[in-house]
Amino acid sequence: MRPAAKHLNRRTRQRLYTATAVLSLAIWLFMAAAEAYTPLHAWLHGGTIPDDDDCAIVAMMHGKVETVACDIPVAGPVTWIEVAPRVEFSVFSQPVENLLSGRAPPVLLAVS
Repeated sequence: MRPAAKHLNRRTRQRLYTATAVLSLAIWLFMAAAEAYTPLHAWLHGGTIPDDDDCAIVAMMHGKVETVACDIPVAGPVTWIEVAPRVEFSVFSQPVENLLSGRAPPVLLAVS
């Protein structure tokens, strides 16, 4: 049985990626607006900003946004490709005998 993600065609997957990107950008811009506009930040907390506020907006305000890189080992086949230097040369040889009259290689495109 195949996973459901394989049944999505390319256009649907592209729209899903675009929607995810737009939503992520909208949330980030909303948080940036709440960082700059204190009444919006207070509204998000229900009216007042607590003294020991450690929400995402404060973390963004103080530059404590960290990205994490996942180090996941890739389990794949390892192939070794060996490239050996090769010397190529060609020798031009003259035809030993000429063709008889009326004899020639076949014509690819015969025009009648």
